Amino acid sequence: MLCSDKLWVQASYPPHLKLLNQNSNIPIPKTKTQFQRKSLDSRFEDIDDDADGSGLRKFALPSHVKSVTSTSNPFVKHCLKLKNSSSYRHSHASALVVGTTPIREIYSYKESSQEKTVIDCLLLLENAEIPEGLDTHSCHVVRIGSMVMKKLSGVQSAESIEAIALMRLPTSFLNLTVDQNKSDSQSWFPSRHRILVLDGIQDPGNLGTLIRSVMAFQWDGIFLLPGCCDPFNEKALRASRGASFQLPIVSGSWYHLQTLKDTFNMKMLAGHPDIDGKLKKPFSLSQEFVHSVAHVPSCLVLGSEGRGLSEKSQLKCELVSIPMTGKFESLNVSVAGGIFLYMLQPKN
Repeated sequence: MLCSDKLWVQASYPPHLKLLNQNSNIPIPKTKTQFQRKSLDSRFEDIDDDADGSGLRKFALPSHVKSVTSTSNPFVKHCLKLKNSSSYRHSHASALVVGTTPIREIYSYKESSQEKTVIDCLLLLENAEIPEGLDTHSCHVVRIGSMVMKKLSGVQSAESIEAIALMRLPTSFLNLTVDQNKSDSQSWFPSRHRILVLDGIQDPGNLGTLIRSVMAFQWDGIFLLPGCCDPFNEKALRASRGASFQLPIVSGSWYHLQTLKDTFNMKMLAGHPDIDGKLKKPFSLSQEFVHSVAHVPSCLVLGSEGRGLSEKSQLKCELVSIPMTGKFESLNVSVAGGIFLYMLQPKN
């Protein structure tokens, strides 16, 4: 199943706008992401909260609200938009994380790395206990009915999912096509020995699995070329088990990737099947090859499920294939990626 929310645009608003004032004569400038103003009841506020300096328009559930049982509640509709729309997620700098395990893993990572906790609101099924590890966290806890849980989680049996969290997108995520102030490639990744580059990966399950594998094999981060699925897509988050919140992820163009390569003198590798008739003969992913690049800063490019590597990736990179004795021509990208990530993982 392909992901339909490949592109996202972060809509920012001038900090002087007071969005609570419905009668304001100040015109709101048009942006690429448009939001129709809907009537909101007292349970749900449309606020101009710029406490984090982002200039973003945000929605907040008032602190006195402790329970939501109706699927038509404006807050539930807001959550559904966060779940289903990439542009809405990124314009609000917030995502919906479904399930106790990824929520706990994200929270534990943020605590261990001494980063600011990103949970804005924790939605719990009625009568469910606060998950262990989160019971000391002072976030806004809201009880929701089974119908609301079913609608937000997309799972038919609401009892199998007891917690959903609204989380702010991590500062480790950077969209270079939106944030023009981050042109200095020195700030993109804390370390740059091993970077995974994804070229048009559209399936959120594959994307999430690759993100999780990058964490498992201690690569330094991920660079997303155009055409990739949103790493904060619900299915991608489920497959990554929350690793999207724990890794540096940069979204940009080949121009940005070339800048990264030139600045840090990185070797450009690309996974590609060994098919007769290709202009460039791929290297084999052998122990000898792995040893030859062990101490060389490298980017590994993996292509999309249907089209494979783009023409530009094939021209710019040294091609590397996984030796296979079977008759299959290629592997699923997340399977092939796991093999590459394991073989080329940094050595302590």
